[in-house]
Amino acid sequence: MTFIVKIANTQAEFEQLYGMNYQTFVEEIPQHEQNNSKKLVDKFDQINTYFVVKQADEVVGMMAINTSRPFSLDYKIKDIDQYLPACQKLAEVRLLAVKPNKRNGKIFLLLLQAICEYGHAKHIDMAVISGTFLQLDLYHRIGFIDFASPVGTAQAKYQPMYISMSQLEKYLSNFQ
Repeated sequence: MTFIVKIANTQAEFEQLYGMNYQTFVEEIPQHEQNNSKKLVDKFDQINTYFVVKQADEVVGMMAINTSRPFSLDYKIKDIDQYLPACQKLAEVRLLAVKPNKRNGKIFLLLLQAICEYGHAKHIDMAVISGTFLQLDLYHRIGFIDFASPVGTAQAKYQPMYISMSQLEKYLSNFQ
C-alpha cells in the first residue's frame, strides 16, 4: 500500500475530508448535528491547514492544524495560556480522522510526522488538542499532557492537552 501525505489543496480532497469529518464527528462521535449533505465543514475551515493521507485518489486520513488565535479551545476554556508552559509559537491540532478500515496506526503516524515537519517549518514549538476520551491512553503514550477540565458533552467528551514538538519528535523517533 502506497500512501501519499500532503496538504489538501483540491476540491476533491476537501469534499472527501468534509465527508470524513462528518462520519467521525457526527456519526461516530456525536459532537455535531446530523445533516442531509453528510458533510461537516469546520468553523475554522478558512484558517485550517489540512493534512490528508491518500491512497490513490481516496483520502483515508486527515488532521488539521491552525496557528491563528482564537483556537477552538479558546472558546471552551477561559485563558488557556495560564495552563500552558511558556512557548514561542503555539498551534492547535484538530480533526483527526482515519477511515475505520484503515485504523492500523500507520496513517496516524504519517499524520503526526506531517504535523511535526510542518511545526518545524513554521517554528511551532507546542500544540494543543482536544483529545477524545476514547483515545486518552494513546495520547498519553505519545506524551500529551492534560490541562484544564474536560470539555464537550457526555456523548462527545474531550480532554484539553498539550505537547511540545520536541516530545512529539521523541515519540516519532521510535518508529524510524
